[in-house]
This record gives sequence, C-alpha cells and structure tokens, in this order.
Amino acid sequence: MALAVWVESVFRPRAFPPDRTQFPLRGIDVSHHQGKIDWRRVAADDVAFAIIKATEGGDYVDDTFAENLRQARAAGLAVGAYHFFTFCRPGADQAKNFLSTVPRGEPLLPPVVDIEFHGNCPRRPSPAELNAELVAFLGPVEAAYGKPAIIYITDEAAPTYSAHIAVRQRWLRAVAMPPQGDDWVYWQYLDKGRVDGIDGDVDLNVLKGGPARLTQLFAPAPEASSSGTPSSSGTPQSP
Repeated sequence: MALAVWVESVFRPRAFPPDRTQFPLRGIDVSHHQGKIDWRRVAADDVAFAIIKATEGGDYVDDTFAENLRQARAAGLAVGAYHFFTFCRPGADQAKNFLSTVPRGEPLLPPVVDIEFHGNCPRRPSPAELNAELVAFLGPVEAAYGKPAIIYITDEAAPTYSAHIAVRQRWLRAVAMPPQGDDWVYWQYLDKGRVDGIDGDVDLNVLKGGPARLTQLFAPAPEASSSGTPSSSGTPQSP
C-alpha cells in the first residue's frame, strides 16, 4: 500500500500554482456534478467569479443552472454561463438553447463555448465543418449578450481544431505549467481543487488581470438585443 501511494504521488499530475500577486482573482467553474453548493461559503473562500454550465447541444439544460446563477449572484460573485458544444447538432439549434436558458438584461461575464471530445458525439467533424457550426452559434449569442464569447478547448481537441476555428480569446487549461501566449482570459490551473461550500472536487481558475478587468468583463452590455429575453430570475425555458 505504501508503495502504491508513493507511485501515485509521483505520477499524479500536479497543479502549477499561479502567482497570486500577478493573478489575484480566483474563480471556479461548476455544473450539476458539484451537487448542491453553499455559495456564501464559496464566496468567503477566496472566490471572486463563477462560470456555470447552462446548456449542452440543442436541448439539454443543466438542472442546477438557474439556482446556481441566482445564489452565486446573491453571494456577490461575478457570474457567467457556459455551453458544451456538441458535434451532432447544428450550431443555430445550440444557440437557441443557450438563448432560451441564460437571462439577458443583467450583468454577466462573456458567454463561454466549451469544445472537447470527452462526452461528445462520436463523429468528429472536419475543422471547416466545426467552424461553420461554431460561427452559427456565435453570431446570435454574441449579438444577444453584446460581448465576444470566450472559447475553452481541451488539450485533446486543440491540435485538431484550435488553429481553424473563429478567433476569440481563450480560456486555457494548464495544470503542469503556466499557459503559453497572451490571448487568454481565464487560466484553469487545477481540475481537482477544493473550495469551502462544495463537497468534492471543483475546477479552479484565475483571471488574467485584477478587479478592474473583472468589472469590465462583468458589466452589462446596453447594446445587447433584448428580444426573447428569459425572465431575470434565470429560470430555464423550453428551447
């Protein structure tokens, strides 16, 4: 048993901790996998922002999204929503799902698109096919929320798609070393972190920039479209 523990400790990926003097604001990303969250305890444990899973594909809505959004906002966190982009539904259908679920007319961090192989449809589109559907998603979503989206793409999917999709700022995952390049907004530095108020693991992130940058990202966009806006409570509606 001691040998097994030693081997695990040697070969388990270790987080490269961010320099908190350089990246003072910490955040989390969550979904239904985190279960019931005590957001006031989370906010008190060095967490300034939360990116919450809202939708997946053309019809799935995370059943904890509305409550997580409401309670995280009430706890004083800057909040945003992300969409898991599936390979087997048109981008326009996926945009409708996101738009019918995520409220407008109130402060939100820029919408995030999550592109990865794990848990996705078996058929992998060509880079050109994926980009066409991604653009079909981004157009109405960015028009509605008045902010350019942020793209999260996993290490596994990046070699196939990263250089061929619409250019947007990125949310980078880098658990072994600092992220490369400058065109990123969030750095996910640990995927098995712990935060008070959440039972079990949670992804930990830092923001590139300080409080002024977070305020800028979170500010409402008055030019955003208000047509078809879900209620301000954030309650999911049918696509």
